[in-house]
Amino acid sequence: MKCPFCSHIENRVIDSRLSREGDVTRRRRACSQCERRFTTYERVEEILPLIVKKDGRRETYDRLKVVTGLKKACEKRPISIAAIDEAADRIERFLQNVGDKEISSAVIGEEVMRQLYELDKVAYVRFASVYRSFQDLDAFMQELKDLIGERSAAEERRVRHRANARSS
Repeated sequence: MKCPFCSHIENRVIDSRLSREGDVTRRRRACSQCERRFTTYERVEEILPLIVKKDGRRETYDRLKVVTGLKKACEKRPISIAAIDEAADRIERFLQNVGDKEISSAVIGEEVMRQLYELDKVAYVRFASVYRSFQDLDAFMQELKDLIGERSAAEERRVRHRANARSS
């Protein structure tokens, strides 16, 4: 691991800790040359599906895009960065559990909205208003009503999907 301050390659690990879910290791390190301390995070890199965009293009999954969207929605809200990272982790686990090699960007958008709904209702509404591109207040209000109904239906489908997966 290269020191971010002096670029020296040798360093020592001072402390290691696992995240709550146990899927990320946080390490405190000290550079052998300049003695400054820095933190690294290690996570298992898993193969995620390709994302199929609305226009048909395919892209590799980019966690940074999801985290950036979550941060923008949670801006000026009492949401910690750790909570945002945990939401991004749950979204990634969802994508891995789907098991498809390709997944629509709309599915990711819906999962982001589901995570935001659980995290903070205001952040959820912010994200939904941008994600759905509302033209006027009536469309926004109708969409909020529809989203509440869709969320219930999506949760039902997810429960049925899990039950089918377990019985297979």
